Amino acid sequence: MKLRPALIWMTLLAVGAMSVIPTRFSRVSGHQGKLTYQPTGSEGKITGKVSFAGQIPQRKRIDTSADPVCQEANPELYTEDVIITAGKLANVFVYVSGDMLELYAFEAPKSEALLAHRGCQFVPHVMGMQLSQTLKTANEDSTTHNTHFRPKANKDWNQSQPGNSPPVAMKFETPEVLIPVRDNQHPWQKAYVSVLSHPFFAVSTRNGSYQISGLPPGQYTVVAWHERFGEQRAEISVGVSEQKNLDFTFKQPEN
Repeated sequence: MKLRPALIWMTLLAVGAMSVIPTRFSRVSGHQGKLTYQPTGSEGKITGKVSFAGQIPQRKRIDTSADPVCQEANPELYTEDVIITAGKLANVFVYVSGDMLELYAFEAPKSEALLAHRGCQFVPHVMGMQLSQTLKTANEDSTTHNTHFRPKANKDWNQSQPGNSPPVAMKFETPEVLIPVRDNQHPWQKAYVSVLSHPFFAVSTRNGSYQISGLPPGQYTVVAWHERFGEQRAEISVGVSEQKNLDFTFKQPEN
């Protein structure tokens, strides 16, 4: 049986393509058959600052008199939903999305993620972690606290911990952005935990800065989210070893 020239040419192309699969990807177990990204030194970086424009909302003082332990431990407790310093906005969760990031697996830090009850507040208020990481919730106060995750894609998780008790470990089954967390016994305690399949996320600091490093070259959508001021998106292209600056500015939503 003779092969037509066109079929021979297509076969050669297919074999050639298989021989040049990028070496930065390797197959490892535990990632549902995905290829695991191996850094090559060509990765880029996104940095920026998050600002706030307009009249600054005032933080509210929290009445903790219902729990004398909290009142004594943190008598000057204020809400954390809006923290603005010199026009810069903290606790904005910034993360990257793109088709390639869903196709490949990315190694997670070996360390565990930690969400703590500290001074009758959740610390940190906004955080991100990778799916394969373990999250530990700790009660560092001398009063009983409760940690209640209210996800949409993962299982509901509700755990009480006596004062100064050992951390409780948990894991998530699927990625989910911005899972709300609250303490049912101290309802002013709120936090947000994001679980991503990759490490390309950050939370803006008190000076508004954020940094996302180790990003493979490509085209991405960058999402910036704040619990009071909503979500912003920007398209960005990151070249080989390129550092891009991307700033965001939030303001009070119009009623």
